[in-house]
Amino acid sequence: MRIETIRQALFATGAKDCHVDRVMRAWAQGKPLDAGPSRHPPETFLPLALRNALPGLHDELSALARVRSEHPGEDGSSRLLVELADGQTVESVLLPRDGLCISTQIGCAVGCTFCMTGRDGLLRQVSSGEMVAQVILGRARRKVTRVVFMGMGEPSHNIDNVLEAIDLLGTAGGIGHKNLVFSTVGDLRVFERLPQETVKPALAISLHSTRAELRAELLPKASRIDPAELVELAEHYARTTSYPIQYQWTLIDGINDSFEEMDGIVRLLTGKYAIMNLIPYNATAALSYQRPPLERITELTRYLHAQGIRTTVRNSAGQDVDGGCGQLRARESARPLLRSTGKIGQK
Repeated sequence: MRIETIRQALFATGAKDCHVDRVMRAWAQGKPLDAGPSRHPPETFLPLALRNALPGLHDELSALARVRSEHPGEDGSSRLLVELADGQTVESVLLPRDGLCISTQIGCAVGCTFCMTGRDGLLRQVSSGEMVAQVILGRARRKVTRVVFMGMGEPSHNIDNVLEAIDLLGTAGGIGHKNLVFSTVGDLRVFERLPQETVKPALAISLHSTRAELRAELLPKASRIDPAELVELAEHYARTTSYPIQYQWTLIDGINDSFEEMDGIVRLLTGKYAIMNLIPYNATAALSYQRPPLERITELTRYLHAQGIRTTVRNSAGQDVDGGCGQLRARESARPLLRSTGKIGQK
């Protein structure tokens, strides 16, 4: 169910723009659909036909997504395995400091070699309604003022649905535009579409290497955009929106944790409106990659700081509860087969 489909169903009752906007605002904020001015009953601001249709609509919206299981982490995060109406599952993560990471696809076509999500390829797109439904589930549990489209999937491959959800959350949903984060491995459609939108989200670029050949190995089905060109495209968007670009770099021991790579980061990002997020790899028994030792992570971070690159180290949330994209879903899928497998923030 797309957001526009919901709007059209409301209009079909004879409701006017103001009525439809009120219902959509209530839904996006996790309130009852007939919520309105305090101490005023719905009959004072919603027409009868629309009020009669709301119980059925509530049932439809509630069926879009439900929490199958919840896994609190020691860091204050909580990973949600979310079941959609057709029985497929995606992952959402409630993050510390009022954040929520949601999924945009079931599976992923990019096939990042270090990511559990893409192992089975792309199964289907997540609709804009299902994305907002993930936010509603999060808001039912705690305050959510920041939503990152950084979970399962590549948002640029489902860009119409993602932008529709971003528009609703950034208007009726009351979330600040810079607190809506579009995460991508890089796709020309992103740089064509986002500047045209009314709600312009912040942008996160999954870089992972400054060497084109290594990046192609790690992200085998990502668009073949040279890292230097990708940074220039992102820099233009950053200057247009006045939001710094968040570059994501999953640190993998012996793969992309060399000083040669750090010098590449310095070369590409010096003078850019950017933040480099180093994300130590969230190891899983199903893959052979490992995270670098803490001493190495600290050494690389200090090196980038000394070179004038604004750098943060962001440990993936919920590592103690299969905290990376696709790990929880993989574990749950494997359970009937009596086998175990076991990254959010890592693409």
